[in-house]
Amino acid sequence: MDGNAELGDFLRARRARLSPEQAGAAPNGGVRRVPGLRREEVAHLAGVSADYYTRLEQGRHPNVSESVLAAVARALRLDGVERDHLFELARPRAEAARGGGPPDVQRVRPEVHRMLEVLNGVSPAIVVNHRKDVLAANLLARALIADFEALPYRRRNLARFILLDPAAREVYADWEEIAQELVANLRLSCGRHPDDRLLNELVGEFMVKVPEFGAWWDDHRVRECAYGPQRLRHPAVGEVALHHETLAFPADQDQTVCLYTAGPGSDSERALRLLAGA
Repeated sequence: MDGNAELGDFLRARRARLSPEQAGAAPNGGVRRVPGLRREEVAHLAGVSADYYTRLEQGRHPNVSESVLAAVARALRLDGVERDHLFELARPRAEAARGGGPPDVQRVRPEVHRMLEVLNGVSPAIVVNHRKDVLAANLLARALIADFEALPYRRRNLARFILLDPAAREVYADWEEIAQELVANLRLSCGRHPDDRLLNELVGEFMVKVPEFGAWWDDHRVRECAYGPQRLRHPAVGEVALHHETLAFPADQDQTVCLYTAGPGSDSERALRLLAGA
């Protein structure tokens, strides 16, 4: 990924979604040929010259101060995740880091495996990294979503399952919404790990094989996917309404556990218990 190009694309996508009224800018008369704010309107709101902001969007301003980035973030009404993403994209990158070496082999600690086993009776749980590689999954997650351990090593990836496996469209009742959130999360990961060869290859594969992916990717949405509702379907127990929560392991960088819980006493909780006992 070219950091300067990514920064410019992100800024253009974010200003295109804002009208002058939403941004609190005085409309700059005349016929508007593009949706959203004009460059000079963003520059005015951010307190910088139009030429400076234009060079920023065109990737011709490699060293941007944090105060300017903060002003641009305010002008574009970025939320916290988008603001962090902007700072990541604008951060100078060491030339030696480009290309990167082979990815580290990631291991899940025995204590984490035991935690997944304890959760087996009540909560599907999956451990993933920033690429959504599935590093571990308990039996209930493998029964409800997919048996990742039965797949070849390179295919044990939650994003690959959701976007490429036709079965995922049956598993996720709201597949398109889940898929778009996943793409927004991959966008965020690419900003944080721009030189990750495997991540970039994964995005390239999705661009070729998933018809919807290109439009979603070009939207430049970024999202943490930290929590939220999900509806999943299983042929044996039917549809279950679950809450998804992502928790980080402070001692294990780049590993998070995705937990799925059902409401106490709900039909979905009973369905999970039936599935766990199957």
